[in-house]
Amino acid sequence: MNEVAFRTVWWEAGAVCLLDQTKLPRERATVRCTTVEEVDAAIGSMVVRGAPAIGVTAAYGMALAARESSMTDPAALLEELAAAKATLDAARPTAVNLSWATSRMLRAALETADVPVSEVAARLLVEAHAVREEDERACREIVGHGAALLRSGARVLTHCNAGGLATAGYGTALAPIKTAHALGKKLHVLVDETRPFLQGSRLTAWELQRAGVDQTLITDNAAGHFMRRGEVDCVIVGADRIAANGDVANKIGTYTLAVLARAHSIPFYVAAPTSTVDMSIASGDGIPIEERDPAEVTHLAGQPLAPEGVTAAHPAFDVTPNDLVAAIITEKGVVEPPFDTHLRRVMDAASAVR
Repeated sequence: MNEVAFRTVWWEAGAVCLLDQTKLPRERATVRCTTVEEVDAAIGSMVVRGAPAIGVTAAYGMALAARESSMTDPAALLEELAAAKATLDAARPTAVNLSWATSRMLRAALETADVPVSEVAARLLVEAHAVREEDERACREIVGHGAALLRSGARVLTHCNAGGLATAGYGTALAPIKTAHALGKKLHVLVDETRPFLQGSRLTAWELQRAGVDQTLITDNAAGHFMRRGEVDCVIVGADRIAANGDVANKIGTYTLAVLARAHSIPFYVAAPTSTVDMSIASGDGIPIEERDPAEVTHLAGQPLAPEGVTAAHPAFDVTPNDLVAAIITEKGVVEPPFDTHLRRVMDAASAVR
């Protein structure tokens, strides 16, 4: 089966358009956002999700804020854009791509001091398009570096969704898998269902099926079983924030897989663009962890899974220490330990290009 292209986030007729990921795989629907509040709600409710994708969405949200503003004074417009940034940043605090993108957009607005207010929105839309295009390009560059790590016959375990749905383009952790498959390598992917939001069973399985990649869906608590039987050759996951020392925040359950992988001498890889690396945070201890509505744990599709009144905890992410990570695959190359020095070198190179 040949994969049919799909769009995750795009700008159309004055609106931020999103593929509604809460309805996949049953239905393909588009959500149109015409206000910052609607963009904020779409990010918070996971209509759009995945660190790179929500970064692109937030960039378009900032362009939308400028477009919809009635301000005629440059200082007042900048104040309004700063408020829009604060609103969007709070939607999902763990994913650094979000605040990275809004900060970039605010800087672009600050650089328009000599531009008529009426033209600022057009300038910011150009910048938002650039954020999307750079994300697509980064994903394509991650492909080559990551695919080289996958031998034909490899059995790969994934967690959550780090494919095209999580980005503006081809994906991060799934991109090398899809490309290796397209090049003729015979791969088999074990897809973690990823409770409680089921990004694995709903989204990753959907993407891999469309790409024609051989896969088996498993429950989250089955990963150790397959590792012990020698049926996993490597683990590849995405990331929502990577600290300066290489500690990785990703979907809850990732840390468990990393510990299991170490116990079974299985390499644990992380694939992410450099925009996901936060050099301002020294270690994973400083990464904010989003706490989501406990109802997502106690209910599924509106149906109760637990007795009424049961207390549930719902951290959306966990942190994997850098000593459990074999390598971080970026668009600038494969970064290996020691991450505190090698990541800085890569980030310095990325900053020079930007």
